[in-house]
Amino acid sequence: MRNFLLGGVCAFALMGSVALFAAPNKVGGLQSSDTYKQLNLFGEIFERVRNDYYKETKDEQLMENAINGMLTSLDPYSIYMPPRSFQEARVQTRGEFGGLGLEVTMENGLVKVVSPIDDTPAQRAGMLPGDIITHLDGDPVLGKTLQEAIEKMRGAPNSKIVLTVRRGSDASAKPLDVSVIRAVIKTRVVRSRREDDVAYLRLSSFNEHTTQDMVAAIERLKQEIGPNLKGYVIDLRDNPGGLLDQAISVSDSFLNQGEIVSTRSLRPNADEGQRVNAKRGDVTDGKPIAVLINGGSASASEIVAGALQDHHRAVLVGNTTFGKGLVQTMIPLGEFGGMKLTTAGYFTPSGRSIDKTGIAPDVEVWSDRDRQIAAALKARRELNGHRETEDEAPAAKPAETGKPGDAGNPATPTAPATSMKPEEGAQDVVLQAALELLRAPPKSTAKK
Repeated sequence: MRNFLLGGVCAFALMGSVALFAAPNKVGGLQSSDTYKQLNLFGEIFERVRNDYYKETKDEQLMENAINGMLTSLDPYSIYMPPRSFQEARVQTRGEFGGLGLEVTMENGLVKVVSPIDDTPAQRAGMLPGDIITHLDGDPVLGKTLQEAIEKMRGAPNSKIVLTVRRGSDASAKPLDVSVIRAVIKTRVVRSRREDDVAYLRLSSFNEHTTQDMVAAIERLKQEIGPNLKGYVIDLRDNPGGLLDQAISVSDSFLNQGEIVSTRSLRPNADEGQRVNAKRGDVTDGKPIAVLINGGSASASEIVAGALQDHHRAVLVGNTTFGKGLVQTMIPLGEFGGMKLTTAGYFTPSGRSIDKTGIAPDVEVWSDRDRQIAAALKARRELNGHRETEDEAPAAKPAETGKPGDAGNPATPTAPATSMKPEEGAQDVVLQAALELLRAPPKSTAKK
């Protein structure tokens, strides 16, 4: 069985065993005989290091480093996880784990923050998506694997760690030292409240309870607001992702039909992938929906935003998302822990791959904090030399097949073609823009 997990952010493939070597065939462009020659070369180098290196080495550490080197050379998300780390990763998807409350990845040898989790020590300390962590308690991150850095960030509750952070695109800016007090992280992934005649729901991540808690909150708000309920705001800002099946079920909660997401391997000889379609049943009873997004919205969040945007079921308000369109599979390795391996890319219903480019909103609204996040992400991409290709460019804008507010779908709020500029004094300008959209009278669709 496979229960995929996205977002910082991975996927479970519960397999009994894993074969380390395949039967004779072509592997990575090499004939098997050539592959085994390369394995013999590795064995010879391993023996040279353990016998002749000027310092004493441990076989276990050498092998772990070699495995990590192979995986981290593939992409920032594929890693080997020793037994303790593998178990903690599985606990995290159940909504309780220890540490700082950061979703992170590795970039150019440093730790990059995807997003801080709501109501955690990292968020309270002021960490932002796109922050680059260069030192942990003064110890350089460069030279460490992602897993080693994560292990150092973990520790006993109430203990302190100082993160040295580079923020934004100014290379000459002085690094920040951010003190964070570790804690047991119990994630409350759904928060809700009434905004007068609008129901507001904040989803901070996608764990095993997200859909269940969201539906319960919607039912409660229906009763509280009553027949004057105008619509729903689903806030996915700074949501780094999580379980794929939860992203699918959250999307399905608002759709009656059509594709939600498809996953495809990038290997030419692999299976064609999977497509997941919605079942009938809209928990909002067809009411208008506005989805809030920003540069910290990643992976599973982008699946939800992309599905609702492509089906014109919701208007996206905010700014372009993080751009993580890859699926990881968590593969158990018995007593040796497990590995997280990128196995596919995911695509929105219109066929968009959003990896590295993200999903653009229908209505662009910026807060000061969002500008900080976007500047940091842009700087990182420029540092990596990333440029949009022809295939990636369409992912930076909504699908061309229609616009939110088209006639025939009265449940979608009408979105102006230009960016909205709410009053500067608004406490949350992005939320205020969404509320104005939901409360605006629908455009007349009568023919002249």
